Amino acid sequence: MDRYNIITGKNKREIVLLKAFPCVWGKCTFCDYIEDNSTNSSEINDINKNVLKEVKGTYGTLEVINSGSCFELPIETLESIRKIVIEKNIKKMFLESHWCYISRLQEMRDFFGIEVIFKIGVESFDNNFRNLVLNKNARFKDYKEVRKYFSSVCLMVGIKGQSKEMIKRDIDIVLSHFDYGTINIFTENTTDIKRDEELISWFEKEYNFLKDVSKIEVLFENTDFGVGD
Repeated sequence: MDRYNIITGKNKREIVLLKAFPCVWGKCTFCDYIEDNSTNSSEINDINKNVLKEVKGTYGTLEVINSGSCFELPIETLESIRKIVIEKNIKKMFLESHWCYISRLQEMRDFFGIEVIFKIGVESFDNNFRNLVLNKNARFKDYKEVRKYFSSVCLMVGIKGQSKEMIKRDIDIVLSHFDYGTINIFTENTTDIKRDEELISWFEKEYNFLKDVSKIEVLFENTDFGVGD
């Protein structure tokens, strides 16, 4: 499992994939990433400390991800991250959070004392697809509500049941209303959710121009950020 990388393309930064306690929701129909979680705090902290030793402060920006939300990282790991932030002169950090933690985002900003950009995996702004098909349990009304809390959004593309119109609307929303966006092309895994190859081929042609949009990153594989397995 690769857990550290330096991203030298768009939005230059270092990125670490840490272990954490189980995801607060853990019921998304498309996700088996939660298998990286653990209930053993000593194991989690030992692994994370070794990963964090790799951080160099190269660009002054660090992204911390785990199989869930940053609020599921043990306090000892959070303290290790804060120590690295100070030692390596990190000025900006990207963290992930599930919608259920929106009332606690400021806690994390206060804890680290630097600029924190929160990312959220909405997967789609289509409420039925997001909650009834993907079972995200992210029950906001529209993008305006999301924008109050998050400036970075992750979308999912290429799932059976999605439509071109749905994807167009999602990408238009991110391009028009958010500072950052990540588009994940769905990779089949151990879940029952299936990949739509025709839809993905259409996306590649229709949205080829996104490669030149600085605020949008497209991941054709789960490991395109250089971390994961």
